[in-house]
Amino acid sequence: MKKIKVAIVGLDSSHSIQFANRAQAPECEPDQKVEGIEIISCMRFETPFQDKKGLDERTAQLEGWGVKVYEDFDKTVEGAEALLLEVNDSSLHVEYFEKAAKLGLPVFLDKPLADTMENGLEIARIAKEYNVRMFSASSLRFIENMVDTVDKVENIQCTSVFGPLGIAAAGESVVWYGVHAFELLQRAMGRGAKEVTAVNDEKGVVAVIHYEDGRRGVVELAKGAFVYGGSVRSNDDKAVFICDMNYAYKGLLERIVAFFNGAPAPVEFEDTLEIMNLLDTTVRAMKSGKTEKLK
Repeated sequence: MKKIKVAIVGLDSSHSIQFANRAQAPECEPDQKVEGIEIISCMRFETPFQDKKGLDERTAQLEGWGVKVYEDFDKTVEGAEALLLEVNDSSLHVEYFEKAAKLGLPVFLDKPLADTMENGLEIARIAKEYNVRMFSASSLRFIENMVDTVDKVENIQCTSVFGPLGIAAAGESVVWYGVHAFELLQRAMGRGAKEVTAVNDEKGVVAVIHYEDGRRGVVELAKGAFVYGGSVRSNDDKAVFICDMNYAYKGLLERIVAFFNGAPAPVEFEDTLEIMNLLDTTVRAMKSGKTEKLK
């Protein structure tokens, strides 16, 4: 199999290391390896999520795996056939996605899509303007045991999911880390969310999502509780799951490689936009103390 040459933009996310490890680290466990991709370069820059010391440590790791690390965008993308945008600070996503879109290469934009719904829509506009192949998703929506469980229940009426609320170094924590749990919700319920009510307390955030057709979803984000799971119910069936995270990065990277090879995006962009809308609306509901409608 021909290996696609890929450049990573951003080193403030651990995903830059996780993906490169599975692509080409000699010490990577055999059952975690992903074929068909070669990370040739990475662009580093400081953000509130990673300082120079952390970037230096990650740079040493990548260089040990044959990845050239630069501080210049043009040098980074030279010779690349596809791009991984791995920028933890989602307020920078519009800026770097526009740079990437102008190259005409396929792009994976790591979650969340953006920091606000407005900027999510701007990314949609840029993607359309440059006709760029792209997708954005969390690995959570592809967890095999979750997918198997959810797909066994037909006509789901209620979904309750839970996950951690990691604390963001900048921006909204619900957007930055809550995206994982909201991906679980959206994978189970599909589109059609109408409004959100949110409660914010010392332990985290609970969001109740109402749908146009009367269905209901609940997302519970808890500080310090790093486990994902949930339940789905129809009127006459139910199922529960705890997400098996052992192959989360591998599963996502395999889908990225397939996409770079011409396969359709594994998640529709309209799904990603609704998740961004849900995150944005949850933040507004937390701040207002009222039920807020999706934009």
